[in-house]
Amino acid sequence: MNLPNKITLTRICLIPLFVLFFYLDVFPGRAWNYIIAGLIFVVAASTDFLDGHIARSRGLVTNLGKFLDPIADKVLNATAFILLLTRPAVFEVGPFFAAHCGTIIAGVCVSIIIARELIVSGFRMIAAGQHLVLAADMVGKVKTVTQDVAIAILLFVTPCLDVPTAGLVFAYIGIALFWLCTLLTVISGVNYIVKNKYVLSDKENQ
Repeated sequence: MNLPNKITLTRICLIPLFVLFFYLDVFPGRAWNYIIAGLIFVVAASTDFLDGHIARSRGLVTNLGKFLDPIADKVLNATAFILLLTRPAVFEVGPFFAAHCGTIIAGVCVSIIIARELIVSGFRMIAAGQHLVLAADMVGKVKTVTQDVAIAILLFVTPCLDVPTAGLVFAYIGIALFWLCTLLTVISGVNYIVKNKYVLSDKENQ
C-alpha cells in the first residue's frame, strides 16, 4: 500500500475518534470535547488535500485510492453534519432561528447534501461500468472546501454559544457557510450530471 492510500486510511480511522470526542463530555471547563473533535476533523479534512497532492505529483494514483478517497470524504462530512444535528443549539442561535426552526432547516440541508452525494456516487458507478473516469469540476471542489470550513466553524463555536457577542457572530458565519455549501452542493450536483449526461445514454447498448 502506497503513502497516499495510507493517508486516506488514516482519515477513515480518525472518523470514530472524531465521533468519540464529540460525545465525550467529561472534560472540565467549556465543552473541550467539541474543540478536540473540531481539531480532529480539521486534521482529517486536511489529509484529503494531502493524499491527492502526493498521489498526483508522484504518480501514485491507484484504483484503491480512487475507491477509498471519495468514500472517506463523504463519510467524514456526512458524519459531522449528522452529529451537529444532535446538538440543536448550534443551529438555534439568536432570535431568527428559535422554536426549532434552525434545526429543521439544517435537517433539510443535510438531507439535500447526503442525497446529492448518493446520486453522484451512483452516477460514477454507472460511468465506471462504462470504463469512464469523471473528474470533479471546480464548483465541486469549492463545495468541498466550503463544507469543511462550515463544519469546522460550527464545531468550534459550539462551546462559545453562551458568549453573547463573539459566539453569536461566529455561529451566524458558520450557519451562512452551511447554507452556502448546501447551495453549492445542489449546483455542483446538477452541473455534474448535466455535463456528463451522455453516461446515461443507452445508444451504445442498442
